[in-house]
Amino acid sequence: MSLNKQWPVVVLCCSLSLFSPDSFPQQSKETPKDSREFTFKSNVSVVLVPVRVNDRQGNAVGNLKKEDFQVFDNNKRQDISGFMVASGAPSRTAANLQSLGRSYSAVGPRRFVIFLFDDMHLLSADLARTQQAAIKILSTSLDSGDLAAVASISGSVNSGLTADRAKLQDAIMKLRPQSLYRSTGTDCPNIDYYQAELIVNEHSIGALQAATEEAFNCNPGLTMRDVAEALARSAAARAFAIGEQDNQVSLASLREIVYRVAALPGMSTLILVSPGFLTLTAQARNEESRIIDTAALSSIMINALDARGLYVTELDASDRGTGSTQTTQAKSEYRRSTMSFSENIMAELANGTGGTYFHNSNDLEGGLKRLTSAPEYLYLLEFYPHDPKQNGSYHHLKVKVSRADLKVQARRGYFIPKTTKASKGISDSSTVPSSNH
Repeated sequence: MSLNKQWPVVVLCCSLSLFSPDSFPQQSKETPKDSREFTFKSNVSVVLVPVRVNDRQGNAVGNLKKEDFQVFDNNKRQDISGFMVASGAPSRTAANLQSLGRSYSAVGPRRFVIFLFDDMHLLSADLARTQQAAIKILSTSLDSGDLAAVASISGSVNSGLTADRAKLQDAIMKLRPQSLYRSTGTDCPNIDYYQAELIVNEHSIGALQAATEEAFNCNPGLTMRDVAEALARSAAARAFAIGEQDNQVSLASLREIVYRVAALPGMSTLILVSPGFLTLTAQARNEESRIIDTAALSSIMINALDARGLYVTELDASDRGTGSTQTTQAKSEYRRSTMSFSENIMAELANGTGGTYFHNSNDLEGGLKRLTSAPEYLYLLEFYPHDPKQNGSYHHLKVKVSRADLKVQARRGYFIPKTTKASKGISDSSTVPSSNH
């Protein structure tokens, strides 16, 4: 994989089958094994930490060395075992780079721009605005030699890699919101995934009480509290199961995309354009960690754009219902938390791979244009954590540089999955996923 050429760009708006083997340019279609998983030896995992460094004016800094960095895992300083700096500028040479000990072959420059829309979570209005922004980007930000694709996370749209702009625009306009795992809002009581998780996993009394009161309100003839509470628990279980299924499908699609992009030549940038979605459970955080690990090891940077722009978190009149003030306040808080926590997946993927997260702005066209630009420099640090117990814990990371005037953007942590009974007999060279929430 070449590190001394212009970065190919893959724009990811959120499809499982985006890259079929026939859609690749003529090149090797085999993905190296180590680009898809990490190998634990003697229960020691490798953690990769992509880092971007800017000065106070926002200019990229690319002249730092290994000894300029410090990495802390749960406040404990780690030994940096590998170091690399990659440049997005085509004029940079391999003499400026230090590898991690892995071999990279020289490949001619090529740019890939993949629009992958998160049609499973985008609302109609947000999708329409994103479609218009993407069409403008096709005509203003792509060179004649670029290959691009348009796809959706549901798999309903997939143009394949092509240089035909008309084909790409046609695919964009075919996109429609998918509601496979989306609540209709007519359930009684109407519980979202966040409130359901509080009831099912965290056994929140407040969340259950709010759902129980709502069960009374939407069933006027109901008089027995035990029955109302049973209805609330049943609705929470359904909402939680739907949310978990949505997580599994969405993260599996994203993971498959990262695996496919790993086979493309050179360093790649994925741009996730999505309203986000909740990743509340340990299983979801572990899957997110695996995606970040694979991207980091395969020199893939993930950028993200919040397609909601400037959004409102307050309930509208139709959502408030006829419950008590306390219940209405609780549902408002659940909505605010849902809207806010949905951003975490985008922020974590961007920070964890050295990318940029564009949000809190209605300028979607400007955001896409900014995120398609390759970073001038990206550092990649590697370390072996001390005593990485596989107990399902989350490890907080902190990266520091020797100069106080510099701003560091780096991975904020990683997640080590809990050892299961089936994995206790794994040999020393067995493969186990690692890293980030």
